[in-house]
Amino acid sequence: MFSAGAALSKPICFSSQMPAKTCNSKPSCFFPGKFSNPLVFSGKNQSCSQYSTFSPKMGQTHFSVKAASSVGKWVSTHVEYGAGNLSKHFDRINFGSAEYTEEPVTNVKFQTSLSLPGCSCPLSLLGTGYREKVFAFIGVKVYAAGLYINQSILDKLSAWKGRPAAQIQEDSSLFDSVFRVGVANYLYAAASLEKSLQIVLVRDIDGKTFWEALDEAISPRIIAPTGVDKTALSTFRSIFQARPLKKGTFIFLTWLSSSKMLVCISSDGLPSAIDATIQSENVTSALYDVFFGGASVTPSLKASVATGLAKILK
Repeated sequence: MFSAGAALSKPICFSSQMPAKTCNSKPSCFFPGKFSNPLVFSGKNQSCSQYSTFSPKMGQTHFSVKAASSVGKWVSTHVEYGAGNLSKHFDRINFGSAEYTEEPVTNVKFQTSLSLPGCSCPLSLLGTGYREKVFAFIGVKVYAAGLYINQSILDKLSAWKGRPAAQIQEDSSLFDSVFRVGVANYLYAAASLEKSLQIVLVRDIDGKTFWEALDEAISPRIIAPTGVDKTALSTFRSIFQARPLKKGTFIFLTWLSSSKMLVCISSDGLPSAIDATIQSENVTSALYDVFFGGASVTPSLKASVATGLAKILK
């Protein structure tokens, strides 16, 4: 279902500093009715020093790099200092002048480091992928996606050091650790959990259709929704209902903790404000599972993230 089709002939274009709107005026493509499968989905803060992001070349199977990088230098530095001290030595690593990583199927460019509303530190790009729907045996690209994480998460994954990408991809406990790391430690819980999924639409979609696909993915993963869950879903619904989502729109789903998520939507570059706060662990974890659980709706993204983690934990 998720075939690696040809790249779009009219890619989304970005300026050197901030992503811009789409660069063509081709008529919009709308989706009739509901999709048969989900469209998307399924203490004190630590101080944050400036750092160079890890190489966007690490997920070669799923995305390419348009500027020089040095994975080998990253690995040698990582081995020298050990996984436990990884985040402390990001500033020792030089990855050249690359600022963007390109998802090759959709040609969408993702910044390798982002500062987002509500986050205590810049987040680093770990992997990219895309979502494809099949209509009448024809694959239609819907959006590109990239996962960004707070670098301190990497320090807590040493137990998976040396595992190949294929094993990481199949190990749900690792992805669960990426989601929940720091929960048991008050000193880390405030900042180290921060991670964000950036979605970049490559087609026009009306907000109602987008929400229905989102709801169809999340709801089955919540067995017995509580009042808190229902309130969170209602808040989520209100963001997208009656809201046109044009090609090139950015949607950021940012987990601040295992039970708190921020939603930011922007049709003109990176967001500057928070559109909604979702507070329900069942809802936020269900959404994470849609992308990184056993039945990911974006397998290319999950594979790319696994490849990135394998390079880092080598």
